[in-house]
Amino acid sequence: MKPIKVGLLGLGTVGSGTFNVLRRNQTEIKGRAGRGIEVAMVCRRNVALAKQIVGDSVAVTADPFEIIRNPEIDIVVETIGGCDLARTLVLEAIAQGKHVVTANKALLAVHGTEIFAAARDKGVMVAFEAAVAGGIPIIKALREGLTANRIEWIAGIINGTTNFILSEMRSKGLDFGTVLKEAQRLGYAEADPTFDVEGVDAAHKLTIMSAIAFGVPVQFDKAHVEGISQLQAADIKYAEQLGYRIKLLGLTRRRDNGIELRVHPTLVPISRLIANVEGAMNAVVVQGDAVGTTLYYGKGAGAEPTASAVIADLVDITRLHTADPDHRVPHLAFQPDAMSDTAILPMTEVLTSYYLRLRVADEAGVLSSITTILAEGDISIDAVLQRESAEGERQTDLIILTHQTQEGGMNKALARMQGLPTVLAPIVRLRKEELA
Repeated sequence: MKPIKVGLLGLGTVGSGTFNVLRRNQTEIKGRAGRGIEVAMVCRRNVALAKQIVGDSVAVTADPFEIIRNPEIDIVVETIGGCDLARTLVLEAIAQGKHVVTANKALLAVHGTEIFAAARDKGVMVAFEAAVAGGIPIIKALREGLTANRIEWIAGIINGTTNFILSEMRSKGLDFGTVLKEAQRLGYAEADPTFDVEGVDAAHKLTIMSAIAFGVPVQFDKAHVEGISQLQAADIKYAEQLGYRIKLLGLTRRRDNGIELRVHPTLVPISRLIANVEGAMNAVVVQGDAVGTTLYYGKGAGAEPTASAVIADLVDITRLHTADPDHRVPHLAFQPDAMSDTAILPMTEVLTSYYLRLRVADEAGVLSSITTILAEGDISIDAVLQRESAEGERQTDLIILTHQTQEGGMNKALARMQGLPTVLAPIVRLRKEELA
């Protein structure tokens, strides 16, 4: 049987990693796929550099449409990133009847509904294991391995840059700005790290996982997104003293009235395995009603870990290349007519617990006035930590952990507490998840 012909759009980190792993492990890959998978053409603006990577046996072009319109190409692998050009190329490849593999989480989080509908109409597959958590096979786990389960919630450390920064801040007691510069020097953070440190990258990935878990369309615009750029070393230290670690967590949870979809710094008990994921590693916890809690851990980025996921998709498509489209695994796990319009909850309706740090005057009655406001808001206190004021100072830090409450009620309580004359600085509010 003749090999499946692949066209690579982009020959950067992921594209070159895919080419190299395919070439190195071709015997194993062919044995698993049932036929060869061969890169026949690649696209890169710098054609000379591309030829140095792939040699003379592979056609090289600077025009991506030359690959898409080549009738010999069966599968297009998109690794160029971004949304606008990538969307145009992917939709054109689908229109040409080609299967698509992409590592582009932003593209799918924003345009996934349109892309999947076009693929269904054309009878082709769009595979995207590499779009979430690099080499961790979390998409396959959600779409296939856990298909018997009613998924209850997913919580993930799904951005290696921010996890590296938080690990360094905790272990070395450094502030965010100092660690960010080190992360950039080591290559963990981009020159412009906004998408990573402000939580956007994690929200793209979470949006995709949420859609698969709950059978809803991808709705990135409804996700609540907070990053770590405002996080202070003092809060990481206090959290540790209280038995928690702070992680940038992507969390999606099924509620009776809708679905939570949120990314933000989160206190997680040190006893949880995910709280001990350090450095640039990723981890995803999935709670199913039948299986219970499962954990998926590994490298979330890098040339060969991501290539591992891309090639797994290539093998899947090769196996199903001639299958009836109606008998393939649906893109978002649920059959199109079984998709739900369940609402994504606004943040004011989210239920969670809280960590509050208040800089207060060190005088009698301060704690009483604050706990009264919380009690009147029906917010139950879990723990209180009050630091002794430094010699000569008349102010101190007051740390409060709460039990679960609705965010809207907490917002009202915070506004009242901030208005107290004994509260001397903006209140720090972080969310806390037990993940039990």
